[in-house]
Amino acid sequence: MSNFATSFEIPSWFDSQLLTGMLRGIEKEGLRVKADGFLAQTPHPLKLGSKLTHPFITTDYSESLLELITDPKTTPKDTLAMLRQLHVLVYQALPEGELMWPLSMPCMLSSDDEDIPLADYGSSNTGKLKTLYRSGLGIRYGRRMQTIAGLHYNLSFGDGLFEHWQVQAVNNKKQQQTPIEFKNEKYLGLIRNFKRLTSLILYLLGASPNVCPCFISGREHDLELMNESTYYKPAATSLRMGKLGYTNSVQEHLDIRYNNLPEYVTGLRRAIQTPHDSFTALGLNDADGNPIQINDHILQIENEYYSPIRPKQIADRGETPTEALERRGIAYVEFRAIDLDPYSDVGIRLSSACFLEVMALYCLLNDSPELMPEEEEELAINLERVVNEGRLDNLHILNDGNEQPLQGWILAHLNNMQPLAALLDAHYGGNDYRAAVALMQGKAGNSESTISAQVNADSQRLGSLWQLGFTLANQHRDYLLQQTLSPVTQAKYEVLAEKSILQQLELETSETEDFMDFIQQYR
Repeated sequence: MSNFATSFEIPSWFDSQLLTGMLRGIEKEGLRVKADGFLAQTPHPLKLGSKLTHPFITTDYSESLLELITDPKTTPKDTLAMLRQLHVLVYQALPEGELMWPLSMPCMLSSDDEDIPLADYGSSNTGKLKTLYRSGLGIRYGRRMQTIAGLHYNLSFGDGLFEHWQVQAVNNKKQQQTPIEFKNEKYLGLIRNFKRLTSLILYLLGASPNVCPCFISGREHDLELMNESTYYKPAATSLRMGKLGYTNSVQEHLDIRYNNLPEYVTGLRRAIQTPHDSFTALGLNDADGNPIQINDHILQIENEYYSPIRPKQIADRGETPTEALERRGIAYVEFRAIDLDPYSDVGIRLSSACFLEVMALYCLLNDSPELMPEEEEELAINLERVVNEGRLDNLHILNDGNEQPLQGWILAHLNNMQPLAALLDAHYGGNDYRAAVALMQGKAGNSESTISAQVNADSQRLGSLWQLGFTLANQHRDYLLQQTLSPVTQAKYEVLAEKSILQQLELETSETEDFMDFIQQYR
């Protein structure tokens, strides 16, 4: 934040034509729960196909944690429309009485972690490895933490933007970079600036200010009782993103940097190759010799690294994420710091999606100095403050070592974003982007209008967080089941489901190597 200027001018070479080729996609998680709110123990519905090979409908950590993935689309509206189709398909396939939980934080978990079933991907080595990875996460961090759900917003800009920009850059100072190197540099600049603005996202879009008692039983915490069945912090925004949520003390000291791609790849690989004493102590296999984690390293695989934003490239079969990045560069960025919006039937509103895109463009076009450990520490302090008390009147955050009011800081950045919202509207037509920024300005000026304030108020009014989640889940289900897919769309998804089951069978018959030999290469 230290170097994130509060004054911003759109570069003279930039115009709305350069937004052509922007793509966005969403990955959205959601727990399946029974009518009593407890975690569903049923297997992933067969009607939805194979979760190992289906391109759009899979599971995340648990058998009960659905993950819905859209194609990359040319407008945010198209992306949300596809996400809605996937929700309709899920509801058509769910057993009677089952619901998709609308909140990021789980509710009625039993006190026994073993009641959270690991996702089962079948008998192929690829499938078994995915389940083993989840087993490792469970013994390392507890299964409860893995039931937290979130939403990832994936975004890429068209190559035309980078090509045009590079010509300008060469005119200004002689740079001899390949187009891929130039693009990598610019995407990493976006990522560093997004990290500097993560607190702003948590204030505006955070929706997890409270939790059910089962989530914190047996854990140290400083939450207050709202009523007998909800714990909260009165001014919290996103407990999911704080110490209580999906964090990892082991990873805090990894020092993985985003200043250039080789540095990032090296840092990530170092963590995958370095054993960690506490994970070694857990053992690799159980008493019967069955593997319980892939390895005892700081990260079992690259995806275990938890960051609010990631550079991504689509990996080919048998390729690791860092190999894909190294060979073909950054294809898109994945925004990960986003709570589910419980008031939306698909977990995110159009206004939030449009706002994330304005912010991404703002992060891309702004100067982005290198991000060093000292600044990272300051950002971590700010994040913790905003997570726990983001809606406090006159809350201050650190900016280059100086205390600054959060509200003024957010408003300054939102004001800077307005011209970019106008350019996006000029490109797409309509005024969705300007409306989104105006909405966020309203939230910045009045903390009671944030989603987190609404979640606390409704949990109080209805008597518990569980009651709020249950009420909204039923509303969303009723609404989604009234939506019909066209016969063509319905048929397309049915074919996809059948095909995915055949693909899984194919893998299971072709992968004949002994599983223990197979995982040895990861160890």
